[in-house]
Amino acid sequence: MTIQKTLSIIKPDAMKLKYSGKIIDFIEDKGFSVIAQKKIVLTKSQAEAFYSVHKERPFFYELVDFMISGPILVQIIEAKDAVSFYREIMGSTNPEEAEEGTIRKLYGTNIQCNAVHGSDSIENANIEASFFFSKLEMII
Repeated sequence: MTIQKTLSIIKPDAMKLKYSGKIIDFIEDKGFSVIAQKKIVLTKSQAEAFYSVHKERPFFYELVDFMISGPILVQIIEAKDAVSFYREIMGSTNPEEAEEGTIRKLYGTNIQCNAVHGSDSIENANIEASFFFSKLEMII
């Protein structure tokens, strides 16, 4: 097991419902350290660029509209095997299918409003983290 960094986004639905503090506490209680964090509102072009991997999927424009609908909290978090561990504690993309005690089961409402995003690989964690943060903003 190695210490890794991954990206976490607390999505507009969870921000609107004021769950960000509870989600941060949950993440830290699981042993993650927050390396960088900021609250932002994405522009349409930024959301399209970030989710460009999904450009050909039927949900792409709905996802973009959702992600620009309000503030998000982006974080770089660190722990042992952070990418796979964070995906485990996030739970299934669909909160109805997520295991009890996961972030999405606790704070998500549907497949789109599922509270959080997490990187799906070490490579994507690096790409996604550098999308939102400069090296100066990261505590290493």
